[in-house]
Amino acid sequence: MASKKSPNPIDIHVGSRVRLRRMMLGMSQEKLGDALGITFQQIQKYEKGTNRVGASRLQNISTVLKVPVSFFFEDAPGGQGEDGGFAEAPRSYVVDFLSSSEGLALNKAFVRIEDPKIRRKVVDLVQALAAGADEEE
Repeated sequence: MASKKSPNPIDIHVGSRVRLRRMMLGMSQEKLGDALGITFQQIQKYEKGTNRVGASRLQNISTVLKVPVSFFFEDAPGGQGEDGGFAEAPRSYVVDFLSSSEGLALNKAFVRIEDPKIRRKVVDLVQALAAGADEEE
């Protein structure tokens, strides 16, 4: 009787930010669920946006993931955008990058490189590879 409606874009965004932060910390869905007293399946539903995260639960998640509640709404659809004064430019590419397993692995490895000259060489290598991929297209 109740019709299946698609998740709200804000719920999807908040869920993706929960997933991003959880992955940045290397925390499993099960571990986050245990800390909140809920199942990992519920965490999956939050992360997909199929279940809306209530205010008190979002506060608990922010405490466990060690970020302010505002973190979950950064770059949300329908946000301030260019009219926000000092608002930063959208960083969706950063979120997309860190949401991928390759991006997360690359980021974790990169921050462990202490020598700035080697870090620069890594950036130069990635830029050269990207330029090569552009030429092949």
